[in-house]
Amino acid sequence: MSDCVFCKIVQGEIPSNKVYEDDKILSFKDLNPEAPVHVLIIPKKHIASLTEVNEEDAEIIAHIFKTIPKIVKELGIDKDGYRVVSNCGEFGGQSVPHVHFHLLGGRSLNWPPG
Repeated sequence: MSDCVFCKIVQGEIPSNKVYEDDKILSFKDLNPEAPVHVLIIPKKHIASLTEVNEEDAEIIAHIFKTIPKIVKELGIDKDGYRVVSNCGEFGGQSVPHVHFHLLGGRSLNWPPG
């Protein structure tokens, strides 16, 4: 999608502070961190929201979750714990129409959030 900010990051049109990248996904530091460690994990394929995930996309989402242990270990938050959040739709707080997961850690995270 040409006007999607995350697609532009994937294509290198917008710079990002990459944490992890492979052929299916990209992880980078959030510009407005809510915790000492706050990265976004996105599929390189444009998927507007979790409600649009189909059978083929499910493999990409599974790949994200298989890769999270590697990312958290590299970030040094694997021992103390972390949170993975995905906002979906307007009421869910999704601000960019491209599936993405917030990975937060580095401090105690309260519940419930907002």
